[in-house]
Amino acid sequence: MTGHVDGPSSETTDAPLSSAGPLSPHVRPRLLLLACAVAAGAVLIDQGTKALALAELSEQDRIPLLGDWLGLQLAFNPGTVMSLGSGSTWLLTLIAAAATVALLIAATRARTAGWAVVIGLLWGGAVGNLLDRLFAPPGFGRGHVTDFLAYGNLFIGNLADVILGIGVALGLLLYLRQARSRQ
Repeated sequence: MTGHVDGPSSETTDAPLSSAGPLSPHVRPRLLLLACAVAAGAVLIDQGTKALALAELSEQDRIPLLGDWLGLQLAFNPGTVMSLGSGSTWLLTLIAAAATVALLIAATRARTAGWAVVIGLLWGGAVGNLLDRLFAPPGFGRGHVTDFLAYGNLFIGNLADVILGIGVALGLLLYLRQARSRQ
């Protein structure tokens, strides 16, 4: 018995989609592998930079990179962006775990290489911060996310946050491009 087979062009092109959207009812192994590779790379970059930040930075001192606009400073965040939800770390851990599972499922159904990259970026960013929530102090499921990119006096984030932002922006661009081509 044979499974669903797509031609090579259907797995790698970002041609306009049907009205069904970026997800396919069929697993496309090459696109799943692409999403997994992007996610794994994102997690390695995120966790590697967090380990470096833990080894080299302090919570008291900021190292300026671009004047007062961008610097390096260690912080531990129990919440989300700008420490929102800091009293609900368990809930945030459960939401992050659910998002990770949903993105794994989405990775099995990506229609194009572009969407596989988007899903991989989102998945990798989510996993990077979920690992902190699961394994960082103060304890399992209550861990604080390691942040080190200080954006002026606004907030301090990490590369998982940057990767998530890039994934959202790329996904929006793909969506707009595909919507425009359907007109």
